Amino acid sequence: MSDRSSQQSRAHGCEGAGYPVVLDVRGRPCLVVGAGAVAARKVAGLVGAGAEVTVVAPRVHPTIAALADDQEGVATRSGAGTVAIERRPYRAGDAARFRLVVTATGLPEVDDLVVADAEAAGVWLNCADDPGRSSFLLPSVHRDGPVSVAVSTGGASPALAGWLRRRLGNAAGRHVGELATLLADGRRRIQAQRRPTSAVDWQALLDGPLPDLVADGRIEEARAIVDRATAPEGRDAPPEDLARAPERGGAAPAHGA
Repeated sequence: MSDRSSQQSRAHGCEGAGYPVVLDVRGRPCLVVGAGAVAARKVAGLVGAGAEVTVVAPRVHPTIAALADDQEGVATRSGAGTVAIERRPYRAGDAARFRLVVTATGLPEVDDLVVADAEAAGVWLNCADDPGRSSFLLPSVHRDGPVSVAVSTGGASPALAGWLRRRLGNAAGRHVGELATLLADGRRRIQAQRRPTSAVDWQALLDGPLPDLVADGRIEEARAIVDRATAPEGRDAPPEDLARAPERGGAAPAHGA
């Protein structure tokens, strides 16, 4: 691709070219430049994912100040990170000290400097006001326990991303995070037996009554199904009606999880 066509592609964000990933930022230094309402949302997301966040800005949104003032409470929440505030303008070269950078100042001259520094240092960057200059985009995310449903429109329409996220979150149903935890327990049980996880037809479990039981809050009944399905071979084998998947939408059964 020529430099010109590459620039044109980047000008439209990650249209058709995004590579979805889930980053583990727990304990990793991340920088947010700017401290308005948009930056506050970015900070909250990073803190919730366990990052060690530094905020650089002359003035700070009350939400960010509250997170920094409540460090003990933040640190005690499961998976939560920390916030440090440096009340000053961004200085050239700051970005190079971090693993991930978000700039959300609303000031083109400041964002330009942050973008240039991050690119020079090879640091992953999100420019809130200009997705075409970002090396990663932040999707709209629905979370429930270990489950994340993320939607991105490549920067084309954040409103559409939010609309889709709400629809997909509703479609996932209630307590889907607890369902994921039950299945994770089952996987660990199989692995402890030194058996491949493909020994269980996970799709059959998901196409059976298991999700509805969890959605109805009948967790112990759901756990019993998973326990029977993951019992050692020859013991407590799952009943035939639980092991066999009803056909739904013609999808082919998948055996991995």
